[in-house]
Amino acid sequence: MKAATLTFLCLTALASQAHASSPDAWAAYDKAVLTHCTKASGLKNARPVGNPAQFDDRVDYTALLLQGQYPQKHMKGQQGTELCLYNKKTKTAYVTEWDSVRPTAKSQ
Repeated sequence: MKAATLTFLCLTALASQAHASSPDAWAAYDKAVLTHCTKASGLKNARPVGNPAQFDDRVDYTALLLQGQYPQKHMKGQQGTELCLYNKKTKTAYVTEWDSVRPTAKSQ
């Protein structure tokens, strides 16, 4: 009888950990990604372009595009785009320039 009770308790504990995250938890996570990515960005007035891209948990990264203005004087406030990769485990943001990847508007 003790073995059956112990088995039941173990299975109950494992099943309770399989629940998906709540909408509030996702909103808090997205806010953390935005905060870390904006802080890591070199752009002035950096803001997100769309929503964060959630990768599979095996990758441990979330991607976020940011847009803002280059702060360097010689850039004269030119708009810029950066890609931020946020590491879920270490809670660290890594940013790289992403201007050359975005298509440019061609005049006809």
